[in-house]
Amino acid sequence: MRKISLMMSVSLDGFMESLDRDISWHVIDEELHQHFNDTLRPLGAFVDGRVTHELMAAYWPTADADPDASPVTAEFAAIWRDKPKIVYSRTLPSGPADWNTTIVPEVVPEEVRALKAQPGGDLGLGGADLAATFLRHDLVDEIKVYVHPVLIGRGKRMFLDTDTDTDTDTDTDTDTRTALRLVESRAFGNGVVLLRYERMPPNPVDS
Repeated sequence: MRKISLMMSVSLDGFMESLDRDISWHVIDEELHQHFNDTLRPLGAFVDGRVTHELMAAYWPTADADPDASPVTAEFAAIWRDKPKIVYSRTLPSGPADWNTTIVPEVVPEEVRALKAQPGGDLGLGGADLAATFLRHDLVDEIKVYVHPVLIGRGKRMFLDTDTDTDTDTDTDTDTRTALRLVESRAFGNGVVLLRYERMPPNPVDS
């Protein structure tokens, strides 16, 4: 069974982007970028909402054509371009799209579980809004948090209570408590810290 792995960079005060979708405060150097490439290359597909996908598609399809692009940047451009992408959106036309992309109108838990059951690499989930929907439906198996050494004060938090990235206004408040266990931690030379959590298995029912 494939896992759905949520991967997110956040500030120390818990924001994944500041106002106006600014992420210029991300501390990305060659070591961390290479780690991202090595982590994302084996994935079976990227799973994103419309906004996240459009931000990526605005730059990465031709990023390696820039003669000034670093080797790790050019490497990631090829990874992103060739990787299958599943994008959830109710405003984009459903079906196949550019850059090996398939547009799906809404998150249907049964369809996601069937996707997980297919052979291939794990599925990389991106975007705080889409992640909120996947978490509400108990579809996330792993959370990788990259904590950047900066406080930004305001912005969009990693864990949200509304789902806007999939073009809906679905209320995603939940009282469900999800137990996690820390399975990996790593400090990078630039001060970023990776915390990787997996879902705890459910407690067995007493017989």
